Amino acid sequence: RIHLIPGFIDSEQADWIFEQLLQDIPWGQRTHIRQEVSFEEPRLTSWYGELPYTYSRITMQPNPNWHPLLTMLKERIEEFTGHAFNSLLCNLYRNEKDSVDWHSDNEPSLGKNPVIASLSFGATRTFEMRKKPSPEENRDYTYVERLRIPLDHGTLLLMEGATQEDWQHRVPKEYHSRDARINLTFRIIYPERDGIWK
Repeated sequence: RIHLIPGFIDSEQADWIFEQLLQDIPWGQRTHIRQEVSFEEPRLTSWYGELPYTYSRITMQPNPNWHPLLTMLKERIEEFTGHAFNSLLCNLYRNEKDSVDWHSDNEPSLGKNPVIASLSFGATRTFEMRKKPSPEENRDYTYVERLRIPLDHGTLLLMEGATQEDWQHRVPKEYHSRDARINLTFRIIYPERDGIWK
């Protein structure tokens, strides 16, 4: 289940928030290792939350020092959606060359059927989704159902239910020049107990 709420933050307020976050968040570029080859993530990120978060074999260290603006946005989204969040992955797409490849947010620490609230500021980028093929399709994505959703300045996208189990998503590189975009993805991270994710 996905819900799209355009204009969740009105454009004048969104302009101001975008500038503040661009300047205040400690953005960093992380390095991935895939098949013994290391490469830099094609975007900048920052993590907020009391617990660490591991994805694609990269662990973001706990950072409980939330920027007041992020706390305000978190509370506004919680009030609107009725869901509570304890963590936030911030993404900065500097231009059209920055991207994130096909993936599902299905790490064990997110629990079953996680709710993810994604808030966008800055340049509009296309958020693409594709249905995961059934086992008899042998992981062949050729004919699967696809969605393309432009995420505008101030838009909130809520992913719920089995979205992560059944679908993948990405923000592809683009061929036309794009200004910077900030995307905030609020989520709940569950603690690890006895080395086993509950």
